Amino acid sequence: MQEVNSSENLKTAYDHYYENNDETWRMLGAKYKVEHILAVCKGYTFDKVLEVGAGDGVILKLLAERGFAPELHAVELSASGVERIKERNIAAIKSVQEFDGYHLPFEDDSMDLIILTHVLEHVEHERLLLRELKRVAKMVLIEVPRDYRAGVDSRIKHFLAYGHINVYTPTSLRYLLLTEGFEVVKDLTDTIAPEVTRFYTFNTLKKPRNFLTSFKIDLEHSIKKLAAAIFGKKVEEQFANYYTVLCRKADHQPEIF
Repeated sequence: MQEVNSSENLKTAYDHYYENNDETWRMLGAKYKVEHILAVCKGYTFDKVLEVGAGDGVILKLLAERGFAPELHAVELSASGVERIKERNIAAIKSVQEFDGYHLPFEDDSMDLIILTHVLEHVEHERLLLRELKRVAKMVLIEVPRDYRAGVDSRIKHFLAYGHINVYTPTSLRYLLLTEGFEVVKDLTDTIAPEVTRFYTFNTLKKPRNFLTSFKIDLEHSIKKLAAAIFGKKVEEQFANYYTVLCRKADHQPEIF
């Protein structure tokens, strides 16, 4: 069987990604990702945690500040990301390594938890990566954006501009995980926080800052939250922008073919 690594084009695209990246924007996004991680992991304790696709280390930085685990590790496809993580000098981080996207430099069951947040939508061979996560960790936490909508195929250029080659709903991600021998322990959905939308609208898109636009952003968020509270999980998942799931190895591996 041919050895599978991330394609050279994909690796090249991310190699210098974190050299001139907007720290404020990434920190803002990481703030809510960490909230989701802490929420689904409530009641669990982990000694050794690995983040796969750790980017520039901002999530690990915030987790370390919260005392999430005494020992943190990071692997990242991007050379610039690895260097940025090292520059942060986070005491809890015991190793930072560049990897090929599929092969983790750790022994079987050597990690209590692997975190994979906003990575799977970028992965060319998602099932191969999931099998490697399951080999190394007792539990896995995954967060993906809920990109799938009716007519998503007409917006391919939009999603590819962000490197999203896979699109998910909570249902489709659960299906993928269950068919790869994972058991869902806890999950949550969330919508984009108004402060994130405002930053993107006014700072990234450079749209004029005014009361009406800010009011619309807050109103849309409130309506989605209210609808989810009234109509339950099914509607909540339809309105969600993010899906976070904590899972572990199932007792029985399903047979594929």
